[in-house]
Amino acid sequence: MGDHMKFSLDLAEPDHKRPSLSRRCFITASAGLAGSLAAGAAAADSLADVPPREDGADLSGHSERSQYVKLARIPESGPGKRNVDPADAINSKTPLDKLFGGITPSDLHYERSHSGAPDLDPAMHRLLVHGMVKKPLVFNVEDLKSMPSVSRVVFIECTGNGWENWKKADANLTVQNTHGLVSTNEWTGVPLKLIVDLVGKDAGSHWMLAEGGDAAGVARSIPLTDEILNEAFIAYGQNGEPLRPAHGFPMRLVMPGFEGNLNIKWLRRLKFGEQPWMTRWETARYTQLQANGKATQFQLRMDTNSVITTPSGTMAIKPGYQRINGLAWSGHGKIAKVEISTDGANSWKPAQLTQPALPKAQVRFQMDWVWDGKPTRIVSRSTDDQGNVQPDRKSFVAAMGSNALFHYNAQQTWSVDETGRVRNVLD
Repeated sequence: MGDHMKFSLDLAEPDHKRPSLSRRCFITASAGLAGSLAAGAAAADSLADVPPREDGADLSGHSERSQYVKLARIPESGPGKRNVDPADAINSKTPLDKLFGGITPSDLHYERSHSGAPDLDPAMHRLLVHGMVKKPLVFNVEDLKSMPSVSRVVFIECTGNGWENWKKADANLTVQNTHGLVSTNEWTGVPLKLIVDLVGKDAGSHWMLAEGGDAAGVARSIPLTDEILNEAFIAYGQNGEPLRPAHGFPMRLVMPGFEGNLNIKWLRRLKFGEQPWMTRWETARYTQLQANGKATQFQLRMDTNSVITTPSGTMAIKPGYQRINGLAWSGHGKIAKVEISTDGANSWKPAQLTQPALPKAQVRFQMDWVWDGKPTRIVSRSTDDQGNVQPDRKSFVAAMGSNALFHYNAQQTWSVDETGRVRNVLD
């Protein structure tokens, strides 16, 4: 009893010492939680009700997840083509509904590849930097590691994230299905600007071709804006370890806030020039078909987005206290606020952001909700520090049309029926 009282008193400190939760929010949450516990099993009377201690496993070279934790990505071969043979998959989606915080475990970071993930020998791999430069150079992995480095937490998002909901809503989709092509890691590497200075980029060079070492030869033209020159970097580290092969080992380009396919994996070449190279990846692929039949090229930035992860598609809830959780992100900057509606977008309430909220990184949000047992719809919308607001679906489709496939960032709505079943709906 004494320990329990101490815990309660610690949480009752002045609000300024607990920036993430106010006293009123905590009391509300505690009351709801206590009620839900009282409705379940009776409180334990003694340690006799607690499982006995157990012997531990021997120490090993690395730690595995508990046998009771089941986490996996979902492979798919295109919109609506889910749970396919991995040999036929083009991407694999992150289980957003089963994760905590803002960082995605390296082995669960979403994967998108065009010809599989090569496991390149770092001793043999090289990066050629040439084109309109004074001094073409070739770098190996050890060269990069010997240079000044940066570490930054940023999200990477496939342009196809959300494509499941462009035209229709499959009621049986989970949030992993709808939004699993975005993940956030801490990446470590060499600033692009340092490489540019070393080779002496010509002042007339305004574009850079980045080419990967996979069999598909993915290559993208990148405009050398001040933002990109100041923020892009060549990464060799991922969440404190070397990159995983699926994410570009031994080196990749990281482009904070820009579409996933610009973050070239297995980076082997950077070439500087006066204009874009118009590769097949920016002509036949990764263009955006508009309502008038014309296609937009170089729609490079990922827009302001959010999604409720719990409760979400295929889950079930009971009347009473709920804790709504979700993730928000923006390629324009930092998430400034998230709002949640529990009545089908008729009214909105502010959610709490779990700090730190970093620029161009996912941030988790949460809010208390007491469900009255009546059918309703829940939805979130985010706003970044540049004033960009996540659009509702009707406004989004009116602006973009329904012919497109990429850059879907409309608000995600989940319906809750009278039995507590949560399902995917369009609005």
